Amino acid sequence: MTEDLFREDAYLKSCEATVTAIGDAGIELDRTIFYPTGGGQPGDSGVLHTPVGDVMIAEAIKGDGLGIILHVPADGTALPSVGDTVSAEIDWDRRHKHMRMHTAMHLLCSLVDGDVTGGQLSDSKSRLDFNIPENPDKEALGAALMKIIDENHPVSHSWISDADLDAQPDLVRTMSVQPPRGSGRIRIINVEGVDLQPCGGTHVKSTGEIGKLRIGKIENKGKQNRRINVLFDE
Repeated sequence: MTEDLFREDAYLKSCEATVTAIGDAGIELDRTIFYPTGGGQPGDSGVLHTPVGDVMIAEAIKGDGLGIILHVPADGTALPSVGDTVSAEIDWDRRHKHMRMHTAMHLLCSLVDGDVTGGQLSDSKSRLDFNIPENPDKEALGAALMKIIDENHPVSHSWISDADLDAQPDLVRTMSVQPPRGSGRIRIINVEGVDLQPCGGTHVKSTGEIGKLRIGKIENKGKQNRRINVLFDE
């Protein structure tokens, strides 16, 4: 397994690591601060500073096997060797936007009374799809979202067991993506007084850090499926 340092501290921008494997799919390290694509959040990009020079990483993805994270190098890049010590550095500006957006999606969940049927994050625009019969009021929803952001609620995480989650099924809001199991524990994100649910993504420390957002299009995607788009308003 790759030690995923971002699970405990999403604000780490770099770390020292050792190359443990290299394959067609990417470079495996013993530890990393790169978040791999999953749960609607894009994988981090960045660079590995290595003995053969800088290796640009286009994205991080999940590898075969529990907890394996692969770093996908840009085409034509010289690769390090297994056993090399490297310094891994993420594109922090892009990651921080993902953290802000991902936290905002938790706030949106708290405001819409329906299960989440899908979602996608980016560094400028994100969306969640909800199983609800009618479109919510766009202006009211946007105002409610900014109210929670401005209230600056603390955001923290904790861990529970698979059995604990099974005993609290209402914690799971997503119909399309289930919390990862198999490691013996599941990460819970708590936006204090607002939202509590399992999530493996990266988040900011308080809602005030999200900044200004606005609700974009609210689209009909089925009889009871509404897509709500959210954009940075900067």
